[in-house]
Amino acid sequence: MIHHPCRNDDGELVVIHRPSAPTPLAHWDEGAALATAVPLCGMPASLNGVALAPAALTLPEGEAVAEPPFTLPPGLRAAAGAVVLEDDGRVWLVSPTNGFGGYSATFPKGRVDAGGSLQHTAIREVFEESGLVVRLRAHLIDVRRTQTYTRYYIAKRIGGCPSSMGWETQAVHLVPAARLEEVAVHPNDAAIIDALRAWMAAQA
Repeated sequence: MIHHPCRNDDGELVVIHRPSAPTPLAHWDEGAALATAVPLCGMPASLNGVALAPAALTLPEGEAVAEPPFTLPPGLRAAAGAVVLEDDGRVWLVSPTNGFGGYSATFPKGRVDAGGSLQHTAIREVFEESGLVVRLRAHLIDVRRTQTYTRYYIAKRIGGCPSSMGWETQAVHLVPAARLEEVAVHPNDAAIIDALRAWMAAQA
């Protein structure tokens, strides 16, 4: 029986029923390769010039990027997440522990606490689910999910380490942008991938 090294919010052990496997370390330095980390696995010292080492969460003072108004539809909870891009063109995804919510892999996101900020929520959720410390770069898209209305941002990794993922995640992946549909297969993520591609094309 495999347990996640992090206990859940109630202090209980979390059993991983179908553990994920890490990829060879060489995959992290190959821009066309898909790389996967699992809790506490070995990692290279750095990636694209930024250290890969456990770090503390840091939140910016105030809001980091300009964004449009957020109008929450009736009956839904506000949530926020981020699409984290690497300088080599790959994108970070997380595999929820035991496929929670029906997702094999997805973009990190979570619900906004009462009185909380969308931007701070996105940064916090990325950190908790992937172990990465990020800086937001731009608003990407607002999408309706099953129980939430979620704002997604474009973000850049500035620190942290994916092998330090929290208990809600059993694997963190670095995926070439062209292969996102192979990994993020849930229909809810299609609009996010389309918006990301449009954003990337506009930056070219």
